[in-house]
Amino acid sequence: MKYIFYTLISLVTLASCKTSKDYLSRSDNDHTLFDAIKTLKKRSNDTAALQALPVLYNLAQQRNLRKINSYSSSNELGRWDKMIAGYSSLQAMYDAITENDAASTVVSPVNYQQTMYDVKQKAAADYYDMAAVFLNKPGRDDAKKAYNYFKKADKLIPDYKDARLKMDEAYQQAIVIVVINPVQDNSYFFNSGWGNYGSSYSNEYFQQTLVRELKGTNSSRYPARFYTDWEAGRDHIQPDWEVNLTLRNMNMPRPQTYTYNRQVSQQVEVGRDTSNKIIYKTVYATVNITKQSFTAHADMEINITELTTHKNITYSTFREDYRWEEEHATYSGDSRALGHNDWMLINNSHYNEPRKEDVLNELYRKLYPQVKSKIRYAVDW
Repeated sequence: MKYIFYTLISLVTLASCKTSKDYLSRSDNDHTLFDAIKTLKKRSNDTAALQALPVLYNLAQQRNLRKINSYSSSNELGRWDKMIAGYSSLQAMYDAITENDAASTVVSPVNYQQTMYDVKQKAAADYYDMAAVFLNKPGRDDAKKAYNYFKKADKLIPDYKDARLKMDEAYQQAIVIVVINPVQDNSYFFNSGWGNYGSSYSNEYFQQTLVRELKGTNSSRYPARFYTDWEAGRDHIQPDWEVNLTLRNMNMPRPQTYTYNRQVSQQVEVGRDTSNKIIYKTVYATVNITKQSFTAHADMEINITELTTHKNITYSTFREDYRWEEEHATYSGDSRALGHNDWMLINNSHYNEPRKEDVLNELYRKLYPQVKSKIRYAVDW
């Protein structure tokens, strides 16, 4: 009755007040209510805000309560989050009004703190019970759901029952044992007997380094344990997942040669006139440039498989390029016309073409972070 009374009084007053009508013409009652309170913080005697506030609070309160009531009739677990959000909005209104002397003189808001706590208790119980159901099911996906529901219960009510212990149990149940096999090099260079140095680099970067880094400081953020195939065999470990890496389509073409020239000139001192002023002369030269270049590329295929079911967990192919180019030059004409960069090219008497091993190493270096991220994404929650 109290809120109806406020509403009727306000509506009568607002009939002759254009600025108050402006508050009520907005569709978002919650946001408009906070705007009115913000106005009262600046001007505590603002007539429009004082007259509109009771109406705005009543409209916002009833709208949130209707939504909460609608959510409460659902059987979905997510209803609790929506109900709590509704009560949080109502409580935020209560806090904002009671903290403002002017606002609290025209509205007596309802404190929903205890109601919200009671709802959180019921929500935590539901999330806990659902988590227990999934914890009793086999499989990593169900363990993950159990972990998240236990976590939700503990977030709603800190230290709720034994939720944190159950989270650890679910985490342990979800741990997957992953073996990473050596890179299989199906490129032309491997099949032709080339690249022992590059092959060693491959094993280091795509097996031993992967295992070492995935076991590193950030390993606690995902339920997985990593081993090389040799470690798994030595320790008699039965893996759940297998990571196979294959280098394909390695292509390193012969360098292409391209020639061009450019004209250069400089003004040089050639003497002085009778008044001792410097005499300059423009000298010219032609720089003949030969450029050699190539672009190599390779594909790295990653395939993660669940061993017991042969289910494919993830599959991707990454491609990287490596470009090399180098120039050297000769010249004709007056050497005084040449600049520093010209002399660098002229003095570069031979090409420093990279070894095939070095190219492969560079491609491996570029491919490595992509492969590592893909594995981390696959094992992460």
